[in-house]
Amino acid sequence: MGPVSPAQRDAVTGRLRDAGCVWAEDETRLLVEAATGPEMLAALVDRRVAGEPLEYLLGWAEFCGERIAVDPGVFVPRTRTALLVAAAVAVTGPAATVVELCCGSGALTRALARRLVTPRLLAAVDLDPAAVACARRNLAALSVPVFAGDLFDPLPVAWRGGLDLVVANAPYVPTAELTLLPTESRRYEAPVALDGGSDGLAVLRRIAVAALSWLAPGGHLVLEIGAGQVDEVRAVLTDAGLEATVVRDEVLGATAMTARCPADVAGRRNEN
Repeated sequence: MGPVSPAQRDAVTGRLRDAGCVWAEDETRLLVEAATGPEMLAALVDRRVAGEPLEYLLGWAEFCGERIAVDPGVFVPRTRTALLVAAAVAVTGPAATVVELCCGSGALTRALARRLVTPRLLAAVDLDPAAVACARRNLAALSVPVFAGDLFDPLPVAWRGGLDLVVANAPYVPTAELTLLPTESRRYEAPVALDGGSDGLAVLRRIAVAALSWLAPGGHLVLEIGAGQVDEVRAVLTDAGLEATVVRDEVLGATAMTARCPADVAGRRNEN
C-alpha cells in the first residue's frame, strides 16, 4: 500500500498494544506491509484486535529463519520448536531417512531439509486435511511427500524398520488444560493439533509404541514435550523399548526428548 503517516502507524500500534499485543510496533510494521490499501489495513487490525493470530493474517510464520505458509486453522509453528530441529540434527547422521509426524505446516521438515546433509528420504504426515494441504505447499519445492493419515499408518510398509529419524511436535496438552492456552490457540487452531488427551500423553504414547517397529537400529525418535512431563514421557519411551534422553533450552523455554532405538531391536521386536 502507499505511504502510511506516523500518526496512522501510531494509531495502529496503540490499538494493538491496548489489545495486549506485546510486540505491537513489530506487528504494525508487518500488517502495514501485508495490506494493499487503507481498507485492508483496517480490516487486518480489527481481526488482530479480536484475537486472530498474526500468522493467519499475514499468511506465514517465521520459523528457523524461513517464512512458512500457514493457513487458517493450521497449527502455527512456535519459536520454541527450534529445539526439535537442533536435537534432531544432533542425533542424525548423513543420508538419513526422516519422517515428521503430526507435521502441521511442515515447518520442521522444511528446517531439517536445510540442515541435514543430503538426506536420503524426507516425508511428512498429518491427520488434518487442512494441515496436509498447507504442508504440501510448503514442501513442494523440495519434492517431499506429505501423507494424509494417522501417524505411521499411511507410510509405505517398505519403510518399516528403516527410518533413521522420526520427529514430532505432537499434541501434548492435557484436555483439561486446553482452557488455559492463549485465546489465539483456543479459538483459532485446530483442537486435533493441541489436545493430548486426559494426561497429555495419548498421542505421544501411541507414537512411542509404534516407533520401535519403524526405526532402524540406532535410529532416533525426537519429541517436543511439556517441561513437567519429562518423567512420564521417559517412562513411556522406556516401556516402549527406547533409550530416552531429555534435552532442554532455557532461552527458548523448550523441552524435548530424544529416544534411541537399540541395536538389538530385532530381538525386542520379536518379543513384542
